[in-house]
Amino acid sequence: MSTPNFPTKLTIDWLTGQYAEGALTPEQVIEEIIRRAEADAAMNIWIAPPQLEQIRPYLSRLLTLDPAVAPLWGIPFAVKDNIDVAGLPTTSGCPDYAYSPSEHATAVRRLIEAGAIPVGKTNLDQFATGLVGTRSPYGETHNALRPELISGGSSSGSAVAVARGQATFALGTDTAGSGRVPAALNNLVGWKASLGAWPVKGVVPACESLDCVTVFASEMAEVQAVDQAVRGVDLSDPWSRDIPYRNESRLPSKIYLPQEPLEFYGPFADGYRLAWEKAQGYAKQLGIPVTYIETELFAAAASLLYEGPWVAERWAEFGEFVESHPGSAFPVTEQILRSGAAPVHHAAAVFQAMHKLQGYKLQARQLLQDGVLIMPTAGGTWTRDQVREEPIAANRAMGLYTNHCNLLDLCAVAIPSGEVDTNVPFGITLFALAGSEGLIVEAAERYKAVQSRPTTLVAVCGLHMRGFPLEAQMKSHEATFIREDASAPSYKLIKLPTEPAKPGMIKCASGGASIAVEVWEMPLERFGSFASLIPAPLGMGKVELIDGSVVPGFICEGYAAESAEDITSFGGWRASVAAAGAVR
Repeated sequence: MSTPNFPTKLTIDWLTGQYAEGALTPEQVIEEIIRRAEADAAMNIWIAPPQLEQIRPYLSRLLTLDPAVAPLWGIPFAVKDNIDVAGLPTTSGCPDYAYSPSEHATAVRRLIEAGAIPVGKTNLDQFATGLVGTRSPYGETHNALRPELISGGSSSGSAVAVARGQATFALGTDTAGSGRVPAALNNLVGWKASLGAWPVKGVVPACESLDCVTVFASEMAEVQAVDQAVRGVDLSDPWSRDIPYRNESRLPSKIYLPQEPLEFYGPFADGYRLAWEKAQGYAKQLGIPVTYIETELFAAAASLLYEGPWVAERWAEFGEFVESHPGSAFPVTEQILRSGAAPVHHAAAVFQAMHKLQGYKLQARQLLQDGVLIMPTAGGTWTRDQVREEPIAANRAMGLYTNHCNLLDLCAVAIPSGEVDTNVPFGITLFALAGSEGLIVEAAERYKAVQSRPTTLVAVCGLHMRGFPLEAQMKSHEATFIREDASAPSYKLIKLPTEPAKPGMIKCASGGASIAVEVWEMPLERFGSFASLIPAPLGMGKVELIDGSVVPGFICEGYAAESAEDITSFGGWRASVAAAGAVR
């Protein structure tokens, strides 16, 4: 058997194919995972890293399983260290809290029964309290793509283990967004089934009434395969619910998008804003009616999680430990936990909040019936240095678009949606009512297909720009605004004597200037139809941008300059119109 050429990310399909061809053995996969984990040791991914002696019994067990009836045969997975794996300590990110479970958590047991191999326990924000991945005495987990950035939390190590090819999939948990934020920051799919659909027996509670076990993987099909293995009632789990996965194979009847401008933050805020605009453009291409809604309902529900009495539920779980083990908790974690003991969280306040939440749930059920809400998974990210400087505020920002989910009893899937900067991914989350997983899967698959369509960039310089009359023509051809830009300093801009007046860009051999343009992205299949609408002397050609790149864009035939006004000095059509006193 030749030495295998492992891909950067391990996937179920690739491993299953290699096993079926006899090109690879599970032992070889584990050896490669151990090698990768050792090479990445400084990234603080693991609390109990992969070790062959620990994993060997699971490898031996594969000999008793028929791959034909064990759908996850030989597939390695990582486990967040607040989920029990028999034979490995559970620390929940706190060494003094550690205990040795005698049995697996239900989710882990079911995956092992399906043939999967648990390879180790991953780092996390202590007691699953945080969305940043820096609140651990085992070290700050580095982002998989840019180590100076946060990995997201609390399921930090689980996400990075998958993104770095040290597991095919990984279990996390999600109370406020911990199964989704790390997915977005590490370019993964993050799956959060309906509350109670996956048993939580064997999971250290954070907010026990809201906790979910989740999964990170590279593809939608992989999280669905894990869901099929894990989903189902555990009669010994008081939080378990019978919510079968209905593979409806149909799209939602509506897509909901936020009506109001959203908040973006961090060093890449502008890039996140543009990525969200692009994501909305994709959402409008799904062939599903789009409705814009006010998101005040979701923000109001989210505020209950940390500003309301649910923070007291964390103190109920960990307060006795914190009091009896001074100095054991991570400082910022202890600060948050102790806030749950504040007098404001008295019994009456708990019931008042519960009643308020029940009203929010009713509104959500009425609003989202047969529909899917799309929001950014996160509105930005931070460097690890920035989080150390502002640990509370930075963490709060990361939950802006996630905290409402479990409180409102929604299922969700976080999926990648391009980049905001080099190796800084952007992601969106699709939400639906409990039991409606089929809707978010179908919508997510359609979204991926739209994203994958061949596209072309188009540089526009006049009436097709935002706020001008022919912007609608761009949108009717499914174009999405990408960025403001400028041409190379070799163009003349003229004002054509048409009705309405419009500009033309003419490239000059000398004496030109840089002209302000907008760059849009258009499906290639719509580009021909769009170009056919352009009247002479304008046309579609190649426009050189200021960075030297060349993209399709509006150009003008040189003869038109003889009867047109030269407006090059304004530097762009928008400035020219503004100088004339009105935008027409």
